[in-house]
Amino acid sequence: MKRIALIDILRGIAILGTLGTNIWIFAHLGDLKYITTTDFTGWSSMDDVIRLIVLFVVNGKLLGMLTIMFGVGMAIKHEQSIRRDQPWVGRYKWVIIFLMVEGFLHYALVMEYDVLMSYAVTAGIIAFIIKCGERAMTRALWVAGAIHLGMLALIFTSMLQGSVFSMASSPQLIAIYAEGTWLEQVQNRLINFMFFRAEAIFIIPLNICLFIFGIKLMRSGAFSFNERGVAIQQKMLIWGLGIGLPLNVLTFVPGGLFDLPVRYLFAPVLALGYIGLIAFVVRTYSTWRVWKWLEKTGRMSLSCYILQNITATTIFYGWGFGLGGKLNSVEIIGIFCMIVVGQIILANVWLAKFPYGPVEWLRKGMLQRLER
Repeated sequence: MKRIALIDILRGIAILGTLGTNIWIFAHLGDLKYITTTDFTGWSSMDDVIRLIVLFVVNGKLLGMLTIMFGVGMAIKHEQSIRRDQPWVGRYKWVIIFLMVEGFLHYALVMEYDVLMSYAVTAGIIAFIIKCGERAMTRALWVAGAIHLGMLALIFTSMLQGSVFSMASSPQLIAIYAEGTWLEQVQNRLINFMFFRAEAIFIIPLNICLFIFGIKLMRSGAFSFNERGVAIQQKMLIWGLGIGLPLNVLTFVPGGLFDLPVRYLFAPVLALGYIGLIAFVVRTYSTWRVWKWLEKTGRMSLSCYILQNITATTIFYGWGFGLGGKLNSVEIIGIFCMIVVGQIILANVWLAKFPYGPVEWLRKGMLQRLER
């Protein structure tokens, strides 16, 4: 099956965009309050305003897009298994196992907020649902959506009743990333495994919804530039931006009340709008060379995801250059831009010589051996 350029472009933008959120965590030594409004000092602080503007654009939106694109990838693999008359779950289980192992190593050795393990669990659930047809996927979408909304409603209600919900990290954790060795950081992640994996578990129902959205979009032809595909893209653009933008403006309400609904409910809506918007721009300005660059970045998205986090930890954590907690928002954005440009260049240079990214090559080689 010929690769669809738009899918790789979207995957490339999504993987680079996730760093737009994670960079604030790295730059502030693991302190999650810097991706929230809990301690927002107000409009008098330009440093805070710049940070929140960036988070308004990226926080939860690019991760939502990446999750949808994982669903798209599952749809492609499922179609390939049918076309080749291969057993689906028996074959795809190795992809899930590899993703889980890869995610665990990334979690333990690089960063505690890895999303790959959560994707592996979600993929395991969807692998069985996708066999049962469209109706089963629609039921799963509604059930998972209801569970996710229910959890968010319970947390939001408790906050309205005065319960304090803060994502600020402890001084001890910040000290580990500021002064601790790399081995001490690894040890801390392993000791506090369940604590750090709470979000990865919490987002599984949302992941299920977004995976199914991705599968349905792929099967509907949403990533083609024919008449049907363009019509779907326009609907995503209009409805995703029309509903998502006003809801995500709540990002700027201080106090942390809307942090959870924005990231875990409103942001995925805007992610659909982003897909429609990017498709429109790619279609309108199809001759821009940047699309080829982003397409190759998307082709080695797993390698880029791991590399960008290794790079950021090296720059900000104490065992590396130790810049964490010392830079303002403009300087942090500058480092983000340098990492993004560096990854785009690396992906294009690498794929000019090799057919796959290093992690993709490793996964493909291992899967081929296991399937023999």
